[in-house]
Amino acid sequence: MTNISFAPDDWLSICFRLAMALVFGAILGVERQIGRKPAGLRTHMLVSLGSALLIMLPLQIVATAEEGRDAISRVIQGIAAGVGFIGAGEILRETQSQSRMERVRGLTSAAATWVSAGLGIAAGCGLWQTGLVSSVLALIVLTVFKRLEQPRKG
Repeated sequence: MTNISFAPDDWLSICFRLAMALVFGAILGVERQIGRKPAGLRTHMLVSLGSALLIMLPLQIVATAEEGRDAISRVIQGIAAGVGFIGAGEILRETQSQSRMERVRGLTSAAATWVSAGLGIAAGCGLWQTGLVSSVLALIVLTVFKRLEQPRKG
């Protein structure tokens, strides 16, 4: 098992992990920005960076492996819940005056923001390979699979 902890004065690891978080967030953010979605490049980069920062703190300060696993688990749970609130803000309900039908918009942007948080956690833990593969897979879902969806009427 790989040790994901690192010393607080390991500047190379700190910079690399935070930079990878920005790159991972940008991979999703660019696609959202091109599509003129509410959460674009900067939002995804900041969510990913913030997640990396929040997960890196307990990795640097924990004293024991058991204590560390518990602290990391709590941070991941907090990030997932907190980013859920951001996603909720992205989901807009609008009523069309002619048809009186409600449309829900922003679900994919909310999901992409949530994935961006996970990418930041991966980067913060130094799991750059996992983050890179996940970024590419998420980008494929956002671009390739969008073409497979049936156009919605309304």
